[in-house]
Parts: sequence; C-alpha cells; structure tokens
Amino acid sequence: MKKLLIAILTLESRLIIRKHKPFVIAVTGSVGKTSTKDAIYDVLKDSIGFVRKSEKSLNNEIGLPLTVIGVPNALYDLGAWARNVLVGLKLVLGGSEYPDCLVLEVGADHPGDIKRVVQWLHPDIAVMTKVSRTPVHVEFFKSPEEVFEEKAALAMAVKPGGVLVVYADDEKTLSLGERVKGRDVSVVSYGLNDAAAVRGSDMSVLYENGAPIGMSMKVSAMGEERTIQLKGILGETYAYPLLAAAAVGVSRKIPMDSIAKSLEGHVAPRGRMNVIPGINGSTLIDDTYNSSPDAVSAALAVMKTLQCTGSKIAVLGDMMELGKFSAGEHRRIGTEAAMSVNRLITVGQRSRLTAEEAIKGGLSADSVKSFDTSKEAAEHLKQTVQAGDIILVKGSQSMRMERVSSALLREPEKAAKLLVRQEKEWLAKP
Repeated sequence: MKKLLIAILTLESRLIIRKHKPFVIAVTGSVGKTSTKDAIYDVLKDSIGFVRKSEKSLNNEIGLPLTVIGVPNALYDLGAWARNVLVGLKLVLGGSEYPDCLVLEVGADHPGDIKRVVQWLHPDIAVMTKVSRTPVHVEFFKSPEEVFEEKAALAMAVKPGGVLVVYADDEKTLSLGERVKGRDVSVVSYGLNDAAAVRGSDMSVLYENGAPIGMSMKVSAMGEERTIQLKGILGETYAYPLLAAAAVGVSRKIPMDSIAKSLEGHVAPRGRMNVIPGINGSTLIDDTYNSSPDAVSAALAVMKTLQCTGSKIAVLGDMMELGKFSAGEHRRIGTEAAMSVNRLITVGQRSRLTAEEAIKGGLSADSVKSFDTSKEAAEHLKQTVQAGDIILVKGSQSMRMERVSSALLREPEKAAKLLVRQEKEWLAKP
C-alpha cells in the first residue's frame, strides 16, 4: 500500500512540475539541510514571487511529493491520504495557482534514495551543504564515500543553465564544481574559506549581562560586504546555512542589502544551536533536533570559546545510525568534550564510551555522569544547574534530548514555541 501511494504521489509531482514549471531549488548534504532550506526561503520570499519550502524536514520519497503537491503528511489517516491524492490530481488537470519557486530538502537514508529522485526532479539550483566525514545514516551504506556519491547525484542533476551552490570549506565537496564543468552549470561557492565566492568572516559572539545571546558575522560577495547580527543562535555550524542562502540570493541577483536584511530577520529552526534562557540564571544552547559526529564536534567547539561565569556543561545523547563507526566516534567526542567543558552528562548506552573517554581526557570522575534516559538526566540537572552555567544539550532524535531542555527552561510555558518535538504525538511517546 505504501509503495503504491508513493508511486502515485511521485507521478503527480512529476506531472505538476512539468505543467506549472516552478523554479526549483534543491538542498542536500549531511549537515544543516533544514536550516539551509529555511534560510534560502527567507532570502527569496520577498524577491521572486510565491515561494514554497519543505515543511520541517520532509525530505524523503514521500516528503518531497507532499511538498510539491502542497499537502501535509496524513500519517495513518487513509481518508486524508485520499484527499492528498485528489489535490495532486487537481493540480495536474486544472489551472490552480501554483508557487513560482519550490525550495526542497532532499535526504538520503538508504542507497539509491537521491538517484531515484533525480529521475524526475531536475533543479534549477542545487545546494550542497557539508557532507560529513562520518555522516548520519552511514550504517545503511557501504562507506562514507558511498554516502557522498549519493548526495553528489543531485549536483549532477542540475538543469543546463542552472547553478550549483557548493560548500567551499571541504576540498571533496568543493570538487563537485569540477564535475559539472562542460555541462552549462555555473558554480557559486560559500564558506569561511578565503577563496569562497560568498564568504563569512569576523565571527563573534554577542553577550548581554555576561551571557551569550547570539552572534555577528561579515558576509562578503561580489565585491560587497555587510555585517549581520543574529540573536538567539550560535556557531559556525549555523553560519554556513546563512552563507548558502546568501549564495542563492547572489545567483538570483538579489541586492546585498536585501540579502543582509533577510538574514538578520531569519529565525533559526528549533533545536539548532538556539540560545534560550535557562533555570536559575543559566543559559541553554538547545541543539536537540538531531546529532552526528561533525555536528557534536562543532557544538563543542562553540562551547570551548564561550565566556562563562559559571560552569560549561555538555549534555550529550547517543549518536545513532553510525554502524561500525559508532564506538570510535563516541570515544572521539569524549576526548573533545574533556577539552571543551567543565562537566559532562551522557544519555544512553553508546555515550557511556563518551563518558569514559572524557575522564581519560582530564575531566574528573565527579564531573561526569551517565544516565540511561533523558528524563533521568533532566532530573539530575534540575538539582545542580546554577547561575552563570551554560548548558549544551544535543543527541540523536530518538534519544529525546529536548526533554532535558524542556526541564531546564526558565519559562517552561514557552516550550511549544522554543523546542522541537512538542506536538501531542511526540509528547505522548514513552
């Protein structure tokens, strides 16, 4: 039944795009896809007409068609699925209003996922974010190299006359620009690298009353430079989505002033290095949407540089779907945590290796605690967090690390607005 539904929705999507001819921007990579997609939407929404983006992280074989058709995930409601199919059919047959531009997130959980998508989806602009050394979902692939090649399929699917926007701070990812040479595809690079066409520099943390509240960054492109300030977000990891969005804006000839204004007004997705007031005068850095080795390393790097009047605390849950790389990556993160924070709290069996390695790396045994569940970790932290502490909370989705952040909010009544997975369905799960 599911395969038949996917086939119908995919066929409708293919016919809708052929009929309505929207400008298509597709985003893939291992790190920051959703943040990049959302930032691109903000840059474009006031400049090129009616723009639609993938909601949340709908990026798979069923999420993409839902975005193209413009209908929600019906979950287990067969009647709602029937209505979704009917909406798609009306768009194929009728003259309904349709977006001028689609901003789509394209994921790859298994081999062949993107290669199947590009049989029917040929973007005008493809955006390649960082592809991690040990990406999430690698357990379903033979190697990280196979993951990279799967993602690269989107770059090779760009229409003639289109644009490839590519992450410049990794030679392998940047080399995709060489692959599209001779295919009438322009390449715009972005990053912190001096050679990037759209470059970020002079990043700094914004503080208020001794606590971090956001960051500032210079953005340079086409011989112009603007300084942007972003409240409520931290880290190089989030700089990259903004730079990617700026690169898309530049490729669409949007003025730099407009790009800078859009980026400053951008609200980061929940669960991505969000700076939130915590209990007892503490500060939360909520990064609970998901986790991967590179993302944890980046978050710890931010913690290492922050000014802090209390303790720096990392609360790290298991990183899932790493297959044979799991033990080694969890141990490596422990070594990095020992150099970045004063206290470490781990959640899950895999992360006990992180705790062990952190103690070997120099953290005292008293400053490292391990728990089986996020609820247990939350109860411990509620009793120990003090004024001036900065608490990083991160882990894979299934570890439910947002429960830790929820327990530590200074204003718990705002949880639905501030945190991920606050829908009734998620809250009801054990």
